[in-house]
Amino acid sequence: MRVVVFGATGRIGSRVTDELLRRGHHVTGVVRRKRPGGKFRAPVTFVSADITDAESVARAVRGHDAVVSAVGPGQAEPPEVVLRSVRALLDGLRRARVSRLVVVGGAGSLELPGGGHYLDAPDFPRAGMPVALAHRAALEAYRGETELEWTYLSPAASVVPGVRTGRYRTGSDHLLTDREGVSAISVEDLAVAIVDELETPRHLRRRFTVASA
Repeated sequence: MRVVVFGATGRIGSRVTDELLRRGHHVTGVVRRKRPGGKFRAPVTFVSADITDAESVARAVRGHDAVVSAVGPGQAEPPEVVLRSVRALLDGLRRARVSRLVVVGGAGSLELPGGGHYLDAPDFPRAGMPVALAHRAALEAYRGETELEWTYLSPAASVVPGVRTGRYRTGSDHLLTDREGVSAISVEDLAVAIVDELETPRHLRRRFTVASA
């Protein structure tokens, strides 16, 4: 496949890019301003584009088979960037006639066993609340999309660099935890789950979640 990765040099996007290359796919990495540094296991084509501008998105994705969005608001950006990117991605993909989209969102909107969302839990980081609310609103916006073949992935609560085991558990709308109540997955296994979904779609036009096996 020819896959565009928005955020290809970020914490999650770089692992997604590497996993795609590992499996022999062609990757176009989208950056905002200039070609970044960093090394990948195979050549990556870099292009500049603005994920909040539909025409910019269309130019970047035209001629590709699928798109992965693994970006969030930067340190100096408002959470509203998340919602602006939803509109631009959906409109841009339509203009470019690319139908497949996988979006990496947040864990805050996942449901808890006793009711409510993870972002309502007492231990949810208060500093992350504005972005979590933006991601929840973004999910609702995607759920209103009936034309494109989108998938929204909410990872486990903790996503940290670790080991690629190639194993993970999947769920739908509820936060996955282990026997000790920990919700976690390595960035490497999250990337495996994303590329697995691209290669064999199982969650078209819906959200799913993943956690360590």
